[in-house]
Amino acid sequence: MSLSDVTARIAQIQGQLAAFAPAPTAPGTAIGSGTAFAAQLADASGTAATGLPAAGGSAGSGSGDAVVAAAKRYLGVPYVWGGTDPQKGLDCSGLVQRAYADLGVDLPRVSRDQAKVGTPVASLADARPGDLLAFGSPVHHIGIYVGDGKMIEAPRPGLAVRVTDLYDTPSAIRRVLPDAAAAARPLVGGSSVQPVGVATPGATGGVTGVPYADLFNRAGAAHGVSPALLAAMARQESGFDPRAVSPAGARGLMQLMPATASGLGVSDSFDPAQSVDGAARLMRRLLDRFGGRVDLALAGYNAGPGAVLRYDGIPPYPETRNYVRSIMAMVRAA
Repeated sequence: MSLSDVTARIAQIQGQLAAFAPAPTAPGTAIGSGTAFAAQLADASGTAATGLPAAGGSAGSGSGDAVVAAAKRYLGVPYVWGGTDPQKGLDCSGLVQRAYADLGVDLPRVSRDQAKVGTPVASLADARPGDLLAFGSPVHHIGIYVGDGKMIEAPRPGLAVRVTDLYDTPSAIRRVLPDAAAAARPLVGGSSVQPVGVATPGATGGVTGVPYADLFNRAGAAHGVSPALLAAMARQESGFDPRAVSPAGARGLMQLMPATASGLGVSDSFDPAQSVDGAARLMRRLLDRFGGRVDLALAGYNAGPGAVLRYDGIPPYPETRNYVRSIMAMVRAA
């Protein structure tokens, strides 16, 4: 394995871990498991346990609320200049970085760089919960919009993370998380979005003639993911070997990292049924997060959703780009 392969694999592991890392509910207190964290995130974002929108909610509208909920876990943490550890203290950009990292989104460290990520929002009237509010030129402070003219921030020495009324006009407002408009963007190679990776529960069109076809068809129907897509992923990930273990520790038919498997409720990654069901759950979440974009969901599966958001598309990692290209080709040929 080359150095570039190792580097890409490390990025994948970090992204997958971040997607399910439990966030502290208060200084010194941790959520007990990845499953509990996933459930809390589902409650905050308006999604059901499978990652599908819950009744009365939508993945697009709820994602910003999930950011606010993540940030509010740090209310009361003292301000410490340069702080990135909530057990010791956070500064303004440390709070923003940490809240987004808890949801698997990788942001730059300092406020001036954070104020350049995502897409610009024209005015405060257009701002949504979860948007970044930057202050000063050059930027010297940043917070997260809560809604109703309020934000959450780590203000200054002597104060703690708090929700407060906006006391100044932001110099920049940035939206980090993609919205439903992302679904209209082109796929790899410029072709229009194809429903190849999206199927409704109970839909026909299952796969035949491949190992574990019944598992792909069952998981695909249960979670609304194309069985052909799941089969192509298994071929790419492990060559249909349920006992496969990668040098980085990914396991089983769908090559789930242990922490990722735990967050998905998979107790035995070497069990083909659990592995396929867990992968289908993860792909459903990623498809919802990226507006149904199959290529971006695959990139998120390989490199982590944070990398996709950071680069506003498929990350420039050779492994990830080859992974997406190969699986998309297999699905189209199926």
